[in-house]
Amino acid sequence: MPEKFKLELKPRIMLGDVRAIGPGKADLLELIDETGSISAAAKRMSMSYRRAWMLVEAMNGAFKRPLVEAIVGGAGGGGAQVTENGKEILALYRRMQRDLEAKAAEYLPAFQKRG
Repeated sequence: MPEKFKLELKPRIMLGDVRAIGPGKADLLELIDETGSISAAAKRMSMSYRRAWMLVEAMNGAFKRPLVEAIVGGAGGGGAQVTENGKEILALYRRMQRDLEAKAAEYLPAFQKRG
């Protein structure tokens, strides 16, 4: 049985040459929100802490208000939290992603027919 075509959209929001947010950064934001830690989120994504921090810095620099804030350590140690602005940007991005995928899926039957 021949394979069927499938969609693989990777929308990115650009600010000049900088990717303000895309699928990987959205995943990173979700994991930071879930774990409360940039380091833990990076590990879950199999990336270095340095790379994750650079992505967070790029996101924070692209928007008027930061998406992620560091939490100063204490007895329980430090961490990070996704700000309200970050949660709003993430929700907006995910909604856009779903809408784009739904619209693009309308074209799949035409590709399948010709595949």
